Amino acid sequence: MNIGKEFLEKTKYAHLSEPDQKKGIPQPALEQPVPPDATLIKLPDPTSIQIPAMDLRQAMEQRSTLRRYTEKELTMDEISYLLWVTQGIKSVTDRPVTFRTVPSAGSRHTFETFILINRVGSLAPGLYRYSALKHVIYPVNLEAGINERLTTACKEQSHIRTSAATFFWIAEIYRMSWRYSERSYRYVLLDAGHVCQNFYLAAESIQCGVCGIAAYDDDLLNAALSVDGESMITVYAATIGKR
Repeated sequence: MNIGKEFLEKTKYAHLSEPDQKKGIPQPALEQPVPPDATLIKLPDPTSIQIPAMDLRQAMEQRSTLRRYTEKELTMDEISYLLWVTQGIKSVTDRPVTFRTVPSAGSRHTFETFILINRVGSLAPGLYRYSALKHVIYPVNLEAGINERLTTACKEQSHIRTSAATFFWIAEIYRMSWRYSERSYRYVLLDAGHVCQNFYLAAESIQCGVCGIAAYDDDLLNAALSVDGESMITVYAATIGKR
């Protein structure tokens, strides 16, 4: 997805295009379905996780981008906490929409979260996916070369290879365009900023650093994550590891 003059022209009058919501077409699902044969890994309940308290101002002032990490692993409590603060569902309304820990245009919440796990508790290294509705993760690619594929797709940024984990946020575009038509592309980018800022601030409370990533080869990265790059688009990524 290249953002430039053509993109701006394309979306300038998008609000004039009638979205499917106004046509009475039912809305898409709140998240991608979990495959019936997926091996579900239950995450610690967010209400039971013990995370050191940190003043919000301190977190903001202390936050800085970090690309070098120690070899220390993240715990299951910590990965559960990070997933919760970036996409956790607080409630589901009758409409239905999800109210989450991050804001989203019209509560559309288009993002699906994939996580490259390198050092997290007893989890096998590999690529996992998060189900926010179930608050579970499940493996989608445990091949030995997945780390290198993702690192290569992100233009050989070595902190992906050495991170404790790397989060990838993939937008299911129709979940947003059902309501906002072509202008959805703007809103998705704004939403990505909300998500990653939560990630940065939450990391401070668990002695971690984060590096947001937008420099990648779209085709290579979408292929490595097994998304089509059209209906499902990788929008943002971020590495994390212990300071």
